[in-house]
Amino acid sequence: MFACIHHPGADLSQIAESFAPSFEQTTPGAVVFRIDGLGRLYGTHHQIAQAIAKKAGPGANVAIAETADAAVMAAHNFQGVTISAALDHLNISTLPMEQEMWEVLETWGIHTLAQLAALPETGIAERFGPAGVHLQRLAKGATNRPLKIFKPEVTYADRIQLDHPVSLLEPLLFLIARILNDQCEKLLSHAMSANEIAIHLELEDKTTHIRTLRLPIPMRESKALLKLLQMDLEAHPPQAATMALSLILKPVHPRTIQSGIFLPITPAPDKLELTLARIRSIVGEANVGIPELLNTHHPHPFQLVTHPSSAPSPQPPAPRQAFRYFRPPLQAKIELQNHRPTRIASPGVNGKILNAAGPWRTSGDWWTNQPWNRDEWDITLSNSTLYRIYREPTNHWFIEGSYD
Repeated sequence: MFACIHHPGADLSQIAESFAPSFEQTTPGAVVFRIDGLGRLYGTHHQIAQAIAKKAGPGANVAIAETADAAVMAAHNFQGVTISAALDHLNISTLPMEQEMWEVLETWGIHTLAQLAALPETGIAERFGPAGVHLQRLAKGATNRPLKIFKPEVTYADRIQLDHPVSLLEPLLFLIARILNDQCEKLLSHAMSANEIAIHLELEDKTTHIRTLRLPIPMRESKALLKLLQMDLEAHPPQAATMALSLILKPVHPRTIQSGIFLPITPAPDKLELTLARIRSIVGEANVGIPELLNTHHPHPFQLVTHPSSAPSPQPPAPRQAFRYFRPPLQAKIELQNHRPTRIASPGVNGKILNAAGPWRTSGDWWTNQPWNRDEWDITLSNSTLYRIYREPTNHWFIEGSYD
């Protein structure tokens, strides 16, 4: 047997939890749960319904029926307490159907649940499909389904108000570690991980210092997350003492990886992210990332991003010749003959130029503060290596890179 409470505006979750360990929230103002075993505490079904109605307060509709859907329909359409109420005379508009189906049934002269239940099931299936068969079963009270257990939303956040301002990072990290340990244990207990961490530092000068770490892979190891936050705060320290701090973790499902038997061992994702964070602190955040091509004719048509804007294609890329950029470009001395390069001299690159293709004039971004204008050549040396060289308007030559 099932009981349903319909009382818009009331906190029905606490009421349902006082009678059953689990329940389903059908609408914001209705819950349904099993009442098996409550007879030992309250007696008959009528006494159980009276106890539920007393707990729910005035204005609540309580219905008890053999199925969950029947209890829900009775609680929505009958006032007060009902026990195994007959639903045959209810209008078909009480069913959750689309307007088009309701209009067709009206043209057939079907107005009540009893009339809908009397129709042949084969004809309903041919005309309305599975949705129509389900509605007919609701009209017959023949649905027998498990409850969709309500799970309250779990937040992974905490806040600490400090008694005195803290300006040093070490005591601040001690408090952050305490929050991280609690939230990571909560993530583990719910089989979740986090792909984003936001820390809010409420400062003494009435401002808030906010730092957000977007993780490339879901993580829930508190030590690794603490180290990432430490390096980020060292690179971006607050400008005043901290009066309060709060930590917010964005929960996601953890990533599962099936490693191949014959594949080489790769570093653990959390250790790899820590290594990248240490590299960022040394060379700068703008110099570490994943190269992403740009829609431009710029000589350096890519940028470094933390998260690619598009997923990689499942199809393997077609083989093509790769180009290795020298950063910064190597300055070179070029000997010309008939306005074509014939010899190159540069640190590590010297020799006679056997073939030279060019020049190709490229220019652009003249409307910005970083325009480019140069002549490019592709050259082959006597040792069969291929390079790209270019000349700027100042008549200086550079080696941009080599072809692999």
